[in-house]
Amino acid sequence: MTQSMTAYAQASVNTELGELSCELRSVNHRYLEVAPRMPEELRLHEGALREAIGEQLARGRVDVFIRLKENEVSALEPNEEAAGNLNALLQKMRNTVPEMAEIRAIDVLRWPGVLQAKQVDPALMKVSLLEVLGEALINMKQARATEGEKMAGLIQQRLAGMKEVISEVEAFLPEIAEAYRTRLDEKMADIKDQLDPSRLEQEMVIFLQKTDVAEELDRLNVHIEEVAAVLAKPEPAGRRLDFLMQELNREANTLGSKAQDPRLTKASVDLKVLIEQMREQVQNIE
Repeated sequence: MTQSMTAYAQASVNTELGELSCELRSVNHRYLEVAPRMPEELRLHEGALREAIGEQLARGRVDVFIRLKENEVSALEPNEEAAGNLNALLQKMRNTVPEMAEIRAIDVLRWPGVLQAKQVDPALMKVSLLEVLGEALINMKQARATEGEKMAGLIQQRLAGMKEVISEVEAFLPEIAEAYRTRLDEKMADIKDQLDPSRLEQEMVIFLQKTDVAEELDRLNVHIEEVAAVLAKPEPAGRRLDFLMQELNREANTLGSKAQDPRLTKASVDLKVLIEQMREQVQNIE
């Protein structure tokens, strides 16, 4: 299935520290380029993140935004050592000053060092990171597939347009060939008696071969069928399609260079317009 390289996707999961979200944005690129942005506490898992993306995507620049929205309560935990030291200090103060008012729990929690950032096992955070990334990648591949299907449809329309142009050319080629021969006969009429008939026929054959475009039309048809076949394959097709666009353009140019009739010139231009429209779509195919 044809995949686009341009897509957007996001996903989120809840963790012990809060909401972990992943946002993916991809655009066309010659190779796969991953640009991650993530909190420093997750940076040690960057290698696993790149590997997971590489297993799912073949080409494109992918910007990855990992964000951790910490829950103010669940992201904190008591520092037992600090709390114990504070409790011992309060006991000493009560022994010295018996009439001292009771300390409220909220005041204890506000004491510097009593609360600390919750420590979470890095292995668990890696699991959560890969989970949210996996969901985002599923969404991205679905978006890429949807966009790729539309692009494949546009390319198929251009291929059908090229076939129509080629059919029209094939229909009037005999007429053009006959017109060429008639004009040659007229030009050679005055000097025909002075030339060797076999040499004259040979020169006419050479000229007709130089202006014959049947071979170019055959190659155009072959390349068109190959493009359709590549679009139907499941693996990434962008590089192969880009090569085929170059081959199609080369044959269309050759057709134009051999044109001895305005209709052939117009056909060459029409073909190159359709090829360029396909090339614009191919640039975004994975």
